[in-house]
Amino acid sequence: MELTLQELEQRRSRFIALMNQSFPGWDTAVILENVNQYYFTGTMQNGILLIYKEGNCLYGVRRSYERARAESPLTDIMPITSYRDIAEKNGGKLGNVCLEGDTATLAVLERLRKNFAIGSIHFLDPVIRKVRSVKSPYEIYWLKRSGEQHRALLEERVPALLREGMTEADLMGEILRQLYAMGYHGIPRFHQSQVELTAGQIGFGTNALIPSSFDGPGGGLGSSPANLLAEGGGRKLKPGDLVFADVAFGLRGYFTDKTQAYLFGASVPEELAEAQQFCLDLLAKTAARLKPGEIPSQIYRDITEGLSEKEQDCFMGVDNQHRVKFLGHGTGLNIDEFPVIARGFDEPLEENMVVALEPKKGVPGAGMAGVEETFVVTPRGGQCLTGGGRGLIRVG
Repeated sequence: MELTLQELEQRRSRFIALMNQSFPGWDTAVILENVNQYYFTGTMQNGILLIYKEGNCLYGVRRSYERARAESPLTDIMPITSYRDIAEKNGGKLGNVCLEGDTATLAVLERLRKNFAIGSIHFLDPVIRKVRSVKSPYEIYWLKRSGEQHRALLEERVPALLREGMTEADLMGEILRQLYAMGYHGIPRFHQSQVELTAGQIGFGTNALIPSSFDGPGGGLGSSPANLLAEGGGRKLKPGDLVFADVAFGLRGYFTDKTQAYLFGASVPEELAEAQQFCLDLLAKTAARLKPGEIPSQIYRDITEGLSEKEQDCFMGVDNQHRVKFLGHGTGLNIDEFPVIARGFDEPLEENMVVALEPKKGVPGAGMAGVEETFVVTPRGGQCLTGGGRGLIRVG
């Protein structure tokens, strides 16, 4: 399925409508972040996109203008060498401006002030994230394709890669070969700043219980203090090891998120089997709540407050000191999008939002149990795109 001008115009119309509700006095939205440019233009270039309250837009591209014209259905694209060029084109007046406060730097703001007459400044990040949270049929198409490949990767291909004596880095290298062979678009993207991943988190045994800076339930040793999220440490896979694989997949920019755990060369210990089944049951219970009108914060409270003391132990964390405070997160052009199944997210779910649910539980002395699957919000509850969740896959 190809991106159309009609699709881009519909996205822009929804954005403008929500901007009018949030900032009635706005005049111009300035879009600089690459993923947001891709969402509104269909290309990802070094440029600046201006969206006007009246409904039109202007995309100035420094590099590569030729690539932008070839990839984007938009017609309002012009080559620029600096902001001065686009300022001359639009008269140099932006009025009351809304821009991306999460990513725009002070240096960029100074360049904008130098070249344009600007009134008030507001941050539009919540508006864009809300607009992007509801997926169109085009976006659902690519998320479904990603989910199909994602399921095959973690449930069919990865078990065949596991071999005694391999390191976590060996496994990630093999997974990367499979990712690219299956059409993966090549880079994990997060809205949250300073998140750096190869393609996900791989952990053998208790390595997956080592806390890291990443805001997720699982952990990892990392290759060095300079990279806490890469696979490393030299630990070699041996019989009895639990293998934790939290890996993203993406096509045409759209990500699904999935986690699968494997047990290598041994039968499943009772404590580990119980922890995995607990997470599977919680996944099904939470997925059933992914319906239009449900409130994410209420889902979170209902699920977490119903847990026993034993179930809460090491739930959503490598231990009780390193736990995250969510059950799931939106995904799309970023791996961490709206909505989030957590306290503070009180706006109701809408049909065709896409949410990755990830109930996980650290098991001391063994590793990380749990699952993650990506769902579309529907009137019948969450429709899974990535397989539906499996118990521990025994290998060897």
